[in-house]
Amino acid sequence: MFVSSSYGALFVKRNLLCAIALITALNIGGCGAPEGQSNAYKVEVFAKGALISGANGIHFGPDGYLYATSVIGSDISVIDVNAKRIVRRLGPADGVLGPDDVAFNESGDFYWTTILTGAVSGFRNDGELVRAANLGPGANPITFSDDGRLFAAQCFFGDGIYEVDPAGKLEPRLIRGDMGPQCGLNGMDWGPDDRLYGPRWFHREVISLDVDTGDANLEASGLNVPAAVKFNSRGELHILDTAAGTVVKRNADGSTSVVANLAEGLDNLAFDENDNLYVSSYTDGSILKVVDGSVEEILPAGIAHPGGLAIYGDSLAIADLQSVRSINTITQSEDWVIRNIFRVAPIGTTTSIAPVGGNLLLTSWLDNSVKILDPLTGEIVHSIENLNVPVSSAAFNGFYAVALHGNSSVSLFRADGSLHKVLSSDFDAPTHVIPYEEGLLVSDRERGQLIKLFETGETQVVVDGLTAPEGIALFNETIFVFEGDTGEIKEVKNNIIRTIAKLNGGSTAASSLQPPSMIFNGLALKDGVIYASDEKDRSIYRISLQ
Repeated sequence: MFVSSSYGALFVKRNLLCAIALITALNIGGCGAPEGQSNAYKVEVFAKGALISGANGIHFGPDGYLYATSVIGSDISVIDVNAKRIVRRLGPADGVLGPDDVAFNESGDFYWTTILTGAVSGFRNDGELVRAANLGPGANPITFSDDGRLFAAQCFFGDGIYEVDPAGKLEPRLIRGDMGPQCGLNGMDWGPDDRLYGPRWFHREVISLDVDTGDANLEASGLNVPAAVKFNSRGELHILDTAAGTVVKRNADGSTSVVANLAEGLDNLAFDENDNLYVSSYTDGSILKVVDGSVEEILPAGIAHPGGLAIYGDSLAIADLQSVRSINTITQSEDWVIRNIFRVAPIGTTTSIAPVGGNLLLTSWLDNSVKILDPLTGEIVHSIENLNVPVSSAAFNGFYAVALHGNSSVSLFRADGSLHKVLSSDFDAPTHVIPYEEGLLVSDRERGQLIKLFETGETQVVVDGLTAPEGIALFNETIFVFEGDTGEIKEVKNNIIRTIAKLNGGSTAASSLQPPSMIFNGLALKDGVIYASDEKDRSIYRISLQ
């Protein structure tokens, strides 16, 4: 699954292109650990991230390893569940791009879907790469029948259900194309009755299909948001409900019973040869093992896609794309986390974040929105929708100043979502906007500048000669800036620019349809400590200035 709550053809097209760029860009590497920092400053890990950038489809291979896909990480992690470690990863260099779900046949061949492009691809057991089909955007769940027939369906960007020729010689056969809207089936499995089972995300139900006739039967209803189904060796149907954070089993009498109570934002499930249950999370990047109601962590949950940062009282709020997290700066413990349920939860996705009174401003260029979150209640107080690729926002003189990549502007909006005025369109790529003196300070990633923006609309270049400035923070008379291309944290003081730390370089855009920042490289500052997000290793670093 992936991010976007925008409806309408224009937004879907734009967000789809953005997301395609995202899954390729996130594989741009940098240094694995901070280097090159000034001796004056101490750089250390504040919060360690998850090992996977959101775990999507999972399936056990004949080698006994668990294969886990990651759309945003653009890789397939091969996991030794006994040792609780990733033994290898398959990524773009291997021909794997933005995989959503994975399935094995009896011969040991395995195939995966690429939701953003629609590709269905696979590796034969001899290692040969096969391009089996292109179903169009939305290719998501995939499974084999017991006799080796391959099935895939679309979700979120389409609603077709297809039979696919594993060799890629025949055109895909459409079984049903009317199971939407927006989603045919999500994570699906072949049943012991020789029918195809899968959940209808937006319909709160599970159905089964005769793949030859297309006839459908209702198998379970009254769920919250069913995300995936799997059968164990005894033929018992298990249903993962991502909104409820549960796995339920359908009993012989048609009733259901809860097998596991977990967190929201789950994605898929799998059984090993001993019928042990494993569950993945797209919000936390975790893999969990469930046995007789007990839960064992195979890969730890954590920050999966860190972007913007904001100080909130004694805590650091993190825009984690599919969630918003708060970590206490003193204890380094997680205060709270609010997870997104794809296209269902009001919080949506979050790429940057800023404080506003006792609330938080959540900006998402993927959802084209700015939302005001009350973290105490988890409620969205206000929502400004249908913006033109917003990258960041800040409270300013009773309004919300929003950096809009779509029209190269910084504009002021009222809480009701109406436009107050365009302050200035004199930018190439406005990225981070923060209050500064009597106006605003704006980083322009394309120009390599920090620009002061007055309420009159006048602009003044404050810092020039940067490479790709994104997150900015202020400390006394000093400006700190995150260079998104190199991962350098730079200090600007008395017109002198100095690198004080180096993290991983961030993602880059593939076209002008999305901001060049992609995943926002955020900075926040509290009590002489800079906090910086590293999207590559999914961690938050802190830099002590005193």
